[in-house]
Amino acid sequence: MKFYLIMTIRFIIRISIQIAILITIFLTSCSRNDSDSDKDQYLDIPDATFEAILIDQGIDSDGILNQRMLSKDAAQVSVLDLNYSGNGAINDLSGIEGFVNLKRLSAIQHNLESIDLKSNSLLDTLYLAGNYISNIDISNNPNLVLLDVQSNQLSAINGLSKATHLKELNLSFNELEEFSIVNETLEILKISNNLLHSFDVRGSINLKNILLTTNELTSVDFSKNTLLETLLISNNKIQNIDLEHNASLTHLYISSNSLTDLDVGNNQELIDLKVDRNPNLSCIKIQGAQSIPNVSISEYQELNTSCN
Repeated sequence: MKFYLIMTIRFIIRISIQIAILITIFLTSCSRNDSDSDKDQYLDIPDATFEAILIDQGIDSDGILNQRMLSKDAAQVSVLDLNYSGNGAINDLSGIEGFVNLKRLSAIQHNLESIDLKSNSLLDTLYLAGNYISNIDISNNPNLVLLDVQSNQLSAINGLSKATHLKELNLSFNELEEFSIVNETLEILKISNNLLHSFDVRGSINLKNILLTTNELTSVDFSKNTLLETLLISNNKIQNIDLEHNASLTHLYISSNSLTDLDVGNNQELIDLKVDRNPNLSCIKIQGAQSIPNVSISEYQELNTSCN
């Protein structure tokens, strides 16, 4: 009798343990599913200023600063203007990956040091001027038409060749030392006030306007850029330049360089020429009937059909 009692007790204990294990597994599974559901339903927004702006604009629909927002709210946004406001500066744009249908993003004058845009493949317009970004990758943003990242701390930019719709690019006031781009859609390039000593745009044959002032370039090659209309390249260290293939050129600013000779005879469309403050350049060669309406030269310089 005692034996059967002991066996019954052991059986009951065993069954109780198995039930407890099953309950634990069930609860854990439910908890995990709830967690996964939350992860899918909500988007983390760790930066309070970023979230405050989203609330002010009615994008974060719960209206509470709680470091998260509904993923469906973010997915409905195509234009996002985060330019500096009374809410303060944004330090972190984590959460921007949830704005998967975003086409235009503007986040000017904040404290951003980096940004991850690999999930924002529909972007066509991006303004990030006045931040502290040192590197940016646009490999997953093939629809970009305009990219403005002036006044940052850029030393590198990746993915430009994949931006197959890009028309205008502004990289001025950064820390780039080398720059090369192969992009046949690009028409406007602004890259002044950098540290450039190497520059190659021969693979961007549709360039029409280049702003390249205040760098450290000693030579440039625009022989493949036959559509070039405006070339502003003052305040470099350029010693010579060949403009024979740039017949469409209308504006040439090449003051404050180290030129020893300059021939603009093939640039019959020129209407504005600035070539002053080139200490070793005394004669600028033109063709006989060529007339340039606006010319800025130093007192020791002249335009002449013959330069020795």
